[in-house]
Amino acid sequence: MVTSATFRHPGPLAISVAQVDEMSGGRVEFGLGAGWFEAEHRAYAIPFPTLGERFDRLTEQLEIITGLWGTPAGETFDYSGTHYSVSESPGLPKPAQTPHPPIILGGMGAKRTPALTARFATEFNIPFAPLDGLIQQYARVAAAVEDAGRAKDSLTYSAAFVLCAGRDDAEIARRAAAIGREVDELRSNSPAVGTPDEIVDKLGPFLQGGVQRVYLQVLDMSDLEHIEFIAETVVPQLR
Repeated sequence: MVTSATFRHPGPLAISVAQVDEMSGGRVEFGLGAGWFEAEHRAYAIPFPTLGERFDRLTEQLEIITGLWGTPAGETFDYSGTHYSVSESPGLPKPAQTPHPPIILGGMGAKRTPALTARFATEFNIPFAPLDGLIQQYARVAAAVEDAGRAKDSLTYSAAFVLCAGRDDAEIARRAAAIGREVDELRSNSPAVGTPDEIVDKLGPFLQGGVQRVYLQVLDMSDLEHIEFIAETVVPQLR
Protein backbone atom coordinates (compact mmCIF):
# COMPACT_ATOMS: atom_id res chain seq x y z
CA MET A 1 0.00 0.00 0.00
CA VAL A 2 2.92 2.33 0.66
CA THR A 3 6.52 2.53 -0.44
CA SER A 4 9.27 2.44 2.14
CA ALA A 5 11.60 5.35 2.87
CA THR A 6 14.45 2.81 2.70
CA PHE A 7 13.71 1.94 -0.93
CA ARG A 8 14.29 5.21 -2.78
CA HIS A 9 16.02 8.56 -2.57
CA PRO A 10 13.58 11.42 -1.94
CA GLY A 11 14.47 13.50 -5.04
CA PRO A 12 13.89 10.79 -7.67
CA LEU A 13 10.83 9.62 -5.73
CA ALA A 14 9.30 13.10 -5.82
CA ILE A 15 9.97 13.27 -9.56
CA SER A 16 8.47 9.82 -10.25
CA VAL A 17 5.30 10.53 -8.27
CA ALA A 18 4.87 13.94 -9.89
CA GLN A 19 5.26 12.47 -13.38
CA VAL A 20 2.78 9.67 -12.76
CA ASP A 21 0.36 12.15 -11.24
CA GLU A 22 0.61 14.24 -14.42
CA MET A 23 0.27 11.24 -16.74
CA SER A 24 -2.75 9.93 -14.83
CA GLY A 25 -4.57 13.25 -14.75
CA GLY A 26 -4.08 13.74 -11.01
CA ARG A 27 -4.97 10.28 -9.74
CA VAL A 28 -1.96 9.47 -7.57
CA GLU A 29 -2.31 8.91 -3.84
CA PHE A 30 1.15 8.82 -2.28
CA GLY A 31 1.79 6.39 0.57
CA LEU A 32 5.14 6.40 2.39
CA GLY A 33 6.31 4.45 5.42
CA ALA A 34 9.43 3.88 7.49
CA GLY A 35 9.81 0.26 6.35
CA TRP A 36 9.32 -2.82 8.51
CA PHE A 37 9.90 -6.06 6.55
CA GLU A 38 13.55 -6.92 7.18
CA ALA A 39 13.47 -10.13 5.13
CA GLU A 40 12.41 -8.19 2.04
CA HIS A 41 15.33 -5.82 2.50
CA ARG A 42 17.76 -8.74 2.78
CA ALA A 43 16.25 -10.36 -0.31
CA TYR A 44 16.93 -7.29 -2.46
CA ALA A 45 20.20 -5.97 -0.98
CA ILE A 46 18.54 -2.96 0.68
CA PRO A 47 20.09 -1.71 3.94
CA PHE A 48 17.77 -2.02 6.94
CA PRO A 49 18.76 0.57 9.58
CA THR A 50 17.49 0.74 13.14
CA LEU A 51 13.89 1.77 13.77
CA GLY A 52 14.96 5.21 14.94
CA GLU A 53 17.00 5.84 11.81
CA ARG A 54 14.20 4.60 9.58
CA PHE A 55 11.83 7.12 11.16
CA ASP A 56 14.47 9.84 10.83
CA ARG A 57 14.77 9.05 7.13
CA LEU A 58 11.00 8.99 6.72
CA THR A 59 10.73 12.43 8.33
CA GLU A 60 13.44 13.92 6.13
CA GLN A 61 11.94 12.38 2.99
CA LEU A 62 8.54 13.86 3.76
CA GLU A 63 10.10 17.26 4.36
CA ILE A 64 12.07 17.10 1.11
CA ILE A 65 9.32 15.68 -1.10
CA THR A 66 6.70 18.18 0.05
CA GLY A 67 9.31 20.92 -0.15
CA LEU A 68 10.17 20.08 -3.75
CA TRP A 69 6.52 19.91 -4.75
CA GLY A 70 5.69 23.14 -2.93
CA THR A 71 8.54 25.27 -4.26
CA PRO A 72 7.11 27.91 -6.62
CA ALA A 73 8.17 27.65 -10.26
CA GLY A 74 11.26 29.70 -10.88
CA GLU A 75 12.51 29.36 -7.30
CA THR A 76 14.82 26.75 -5.78
CA PHE A 77 14.61 24.48 -2.75
CA ASP A 78 17.36 23.80 -0.22
CA TYR A 79 17.38 21.36 2.67
CA SER A 80 20.04 20.17 5.08
CA GLY A 81 19.34 16.99 7.03
CA THR A 82 21.22 14.19 8.74
CA HIS A 83 20.61 11.69 5.96
CA TYR A 84 19.65 13.82 2.94
CA SER A 85 20.57 17.30 1.73
CA VAL A 86 19.25 19.30 -1.21
CA SER A 87 21.01 22.25 -2.82
CA GLU A 88 19.41 24.69 -5.25
CA SER A 89 16.85 22.25 -6.60
CA PRO A 90 14.32 23.70 -9.08
CA GLY A 91 11.75 21.33 -7.60
CA LEU A 92 10.60 20.12 -11.00
CA PRO A 93 8.46 18.54 -12.27
CA LYS A 94 5.34 19.47 -10.34
CA PRO A 95 2.46 17.04 -9.74
CA ALA A 96 -0.89 17.73 -11.36
CA GLN A 97 -2.68 17.97 -8.01
CA THR A 98 -2.25 21.06 -5.87
CA PRO A 99 -0.68 21.60 -3.50
CA HIS A 100 0.38 17.96 -4.03
CA PRO A 101 -1.07 14.43 -4.20
CA PRO A 102 -2.79 13.13 -1.07
CA ILE A 103 -0.25 11.68 1.35
CA ILE A 104 -1.08 8.46 3.20
CA LEU A 105 0.77 7.55 6.39
CA GLY A 106 -0.04 4.79 8.82
CA GLY A 107 0.97 2.28 11.42
CA MET A 108 0.75 1.73 15.16
CA GLY A 109 3.64 3.88 16.40
CA ALA A 110 2.52 5.70 19.52
CA LYS A 111 4.43 8.99 19.18
CA ARG A 112 6.26 9.73 15.94
CA THR A 113 3.58 8.24 13.68
CA PRO A 114 0.76 10.51 14.97
CA ALA A 115 3.09 13.52 14.89
CA LEU A 116 4.15 12.90 11.29
CA THR A 117 0.54 12.28 10.32
CA ALA A 118 -0.54 15.61 11.77
CA ARG A 119 2.24 17.40 9.87
CA PHE A 120 2.03 15.78 6.47
CA ALA A 121 -0.84 13.35 5.90
CA THR A 122 -4.16 13.60 4.15
CA GLU A 123 -5.07 10.06 5.21
CA PHE A 124 -4.10 7.81 8.11
CA ASN A 125 -4.23 4.05 7.64
CA ILE A 126 -4.04 1.11 10.01
CA PRO A 127 -3.44 -2.29 8.38
CA PHE A 128 -4.69 -5.56 9.86
CA ALA A 129 -5.30 -4.31 13.40
CA PRO A 130 -7.89 -5.45 15.96
CA LEU A 131 -10.69 -3.05 16.81
CA ASP A 132 -9.39 -1.99 20.23
CA GLY A 133 -5.91 -1.20 18.88
CA LEU A 134 -7.40 0.69 15.95
CA ILE A 135 -9.57 2.87 18.18
CA GLN A 136 -6.63 3.63 20.47
CA GLN A 137 -4.36 4.62 17.60
CA TYR A 138 -7.04 6.74 15.94
CA ALA A 139 -7.40 8.61 19.24
CA ARG A 140 -3.65 9.30 19.34
CA VAL A 141 -3.69 10.60 15.79
CA ALA A 142 -6.79 12.72 16.37
CA ALA A 143 -5.10 14.32 19.39
CA ALA A 144 -1.98 15.07 17.34
CA VAL A 145 -4.10 16.60 14.57
CA GLU A 146 -5.87 18.81 17.10
CA ASP A 147 -2.57 19.82 18.72
CA ALA A 148 -1.27 20.81 15.28
CA GLY A 149 -4.21 23.18 14.83
CA ARG A 150 -5.75 21.19 11.99
CA ALA A 151 -9.46 20.71 11.47
CA LYS A 152 -10.70 17.27 12.55
CA ASP A 153 -12.20 16.60 9.13
CA SER A 154 -8.93 17.38 7.34
CA LEU A 155 -7.77 13.78 7.79
CA THR A 156 -9.35 10.59 6.44
CA TYR A 157 -9.11 7.52 8.69
CA SER A 158 -8.77 4.21 6.87
CA ALA A 159 -8.05 0.56 7.55
CA ALA A 160 -6.92 -2.45 5.55
CA PHE A 161 -8.22 -6.01 5.91
CA VAL A 162 -7.62 -9.34 4.19
CA LEU A 163 -10.58 -10.28 1.99
CA CYS A 164 -12.07 -13.76 1.83
CA ALA A 165 -15.74 -13.70 0.93
CA GLY A 166 -18.24 -16.17 -0.50
CA ARG A 167 -21.88 -17.03 -0.92
CA ASP A 168 -21.60 -19.95 1.49
CA ASP A 169 -19.10 -21.82 3.67
CA ALA A 170 -17.86 -23.93 0.76
CA GLU A 171 -16.97 -20.92 -1.37
CA ILE A 172 -15.30 -19.19 1.58
CA ALA A 173 -13.25 -22.32 2.29
CA ARG A 174 -12.24 -22.60 -1.37
CA ARG A 175 -10.97 -19.03 -1.41
CA ALA A 176 -9.14 -19.49 1.89
CA ALA A 177 -7.41 -22.61 0.56
CA ALA A 178 -6.36 -20.73 -2.58
CA ILE A 179 -4.32 -18.32 -0.45
CA GLY A 180 -3.00 -20.96 1.94
CA ARG A 181 -5.03 -19.81 4.95
CA GLU A 182 -7.50 -21.42 7.33
CA VAL A 183 -11.03 -20.03 7.48
CA ASP A 184 -11.17 -19.88 11.28
CA GLU A 185 -7.84 -18.04 11.41
CA LEU A 186 -8.97 -15.56 8.77
CA ARG A 187 -12.29 -14.97 10.52
CA SER A 188 -10.49 -14.21 13.78
CA ASN A 189 -8.13 -11.70 12.12
CA SER A 190 -10.28 -9.86 9.59
CA PRO A 191 -13.85 -8.54 9.50
CA ALA A 192 -13.78 -8.92 5.69
CA VAL A 193 -14.15 -12.71 5.87
CA GLY A 194 -17.43 -14.58 5.46
CA THR A 195 -20.71 -14.13 3.65
CA PRO A 196 -21.77 -10.63 2.55
CA ASP A 197 -24.14 -10.14 5.47
CA GLU A 198 -21.51 -11.43 7.89
CA ILE A 199 -18.92 -9.01 6.55
CA VAL A 200 -21.29 -6.05 6.77
CA ASP A 201 -22.13 -6.95 10.38
CA LYS A 202 -18.46 -7.34 11.35
CA LEU A 203 -17.42 -4.11 9.66
CA GLY A 204 -20.07 -2.21 11.62
CA PRO A 205 -18.05 -1.80 14.83
CA PHE A 206 -15.01 -0.69 12.83
CA LEU A 207 -17.06 1.98 11.07
CA GLN A 208 -18.42 3.09 14.43
CA GLY A 209 -14.83 3.14 15.70
CA GLY A 210 -13.90 5.74 13.12
CA VAL A 211 -13.00 3.90 9.91
CA GLN A 212 -14.02 6.04 6.95
CA ARG A 213 -12.35 4.10 4.14
CA VAL A 214 -11.67 0.38 3.81
CA TYR A 215 -8.94 -1.25 1.74
CA LEU A 216 -9.38 -4.92 0.96
CA GLN A 217 -6.26 -7.04 0.44
CA VAL A 218 -7.01 -9.51 -2.36
CA LEU A 219 -4.33 -12.18 -2.12
CA ASP A 220 -5.53 -14.32 -5.05
CA MET A 221 -5.15 -11.80 -7.84
CA SER A 222 -6.43 -14.24 -10.47
CA ASP A 223 -9.85 -14.35 -8.78
CA LEU A 224 -11.48 -11.31 -10.37
CA GLU A 225 -14.93 -12.68 -9.60
CA HIS A 226 -14.08 -12.19 -5.93
CA ILE A 227 -13.86 -8.42 -6.49
CA GLU A 228 -17.06 -8.35 -8.52
CA PHE A 229 -18.82 -10.32 -5.78
CA ILE A 230 -17.86 -7.78 -3.11
CA ALA A 231 -18.83 -4.87 -5.35
CA GLU A 232 -22.26 -6.37 -5.96
CA THR A 233 -23.12 -7.75 -2.52
CA VAL A 234 -21.23 -5.82 0.18
CA VAL A 235 -20.52 -2.31 -1.10
CA PRO A 236 -24.21 -1.42 -1.71
CA GLN A 237 -25.00 -2.27 1.93
CA LEU A 238 -22.35 0.16 3.19
CA ARG A 239 -23.36 3.20 1.16
